[in-house]
Amino acid sequence: MKKALFFIGFFVMLCSFNTDQSNQIPSGEKLVYAGSYNMSGLMTQLAQVTLSTEMVNTSNKTYLHLNCELATFSKWDKFFKIRDTYEAYVNPTTLKPSLYKRNIDEGGWTKKEKYVFKGNSVTSTAKRKNCAETTKTFTIGGSTQDVVSLMYRIRTLDFNKMKTGQSQSFVIVFDETQIPVTIKLLGTETVSAGNLGSKNCFKLSIGAKTDVLKGKDKNLIYLTADSKKIPVLMKFSIPVGTGQLALTSATGI
Repeated sequence: MKKALFFIGFFVMLCSFNTDQSNQIPSGEKLVYAGSYNMSGLMTQLAQVTLSTEMVNTSNKTYLHLNCELATFSKWDKFFKIRDTYEAYVNPTTLKPSLYKRNIDEGGWTKKEKYVFKGNSVTSTAKRKNCAETTKTFTIGGSTQDVVSLMYRIRTLDFNKMKTGQSQSFVIVFDETQIPVTIKLLGTETVSAGNLGSKNCFKLSIGAKTDVLKGKDKNLIYLTADSKKIPVLMKFSIPVGTGQLALTSATGI
């Protein structure tokens, strides 16, 4: 169960593609998902994932704060309690990250991380339970992002100008490691989208050079096929099973 819920967080984890500059991510958006895992052949709801955005002003800059919270439902806490938070502070227009923070508590195992992005370098600090804090500086590519900001950047891509089967490569930094990620357009499909009703959606496959993912075109994101490109359904396949995140509520969109 720990690996399944960790991967739910990873999803909330996440050039021939064109960026649709008219589709900027709004401040005040709140998306709530039910996280489910296949247990003994039944898709069982285990957790809630909440994505939210807000504009933050400092003395000399304005950032878009992207926040992702993952929490098991109370009835599952006695089996394995999870309280994870992932945050990114990004340029409101380009979504280029300046700061990424991760604070996880999974069954009593804790870890805190902070990544500061400056040009082509990242300085990270990490503190694991019962371990001393570590600091590391490493070089990244100019387009490297964190897992949270990449999820939102995908929503600015202009899928109407793409052909089915077309793909785009990205790089994220996660656990102080750079991980190549590939997004491929598989077509469109109508799916249930919580309080938004049924929506025609872009169907995207996600691939990453990691042992966490399993199967070809088995890890999917469905974005509404409109200017907002709201992620309404995410499916994942990992070595220990399958699961999904299904949108239950979308406000401020």
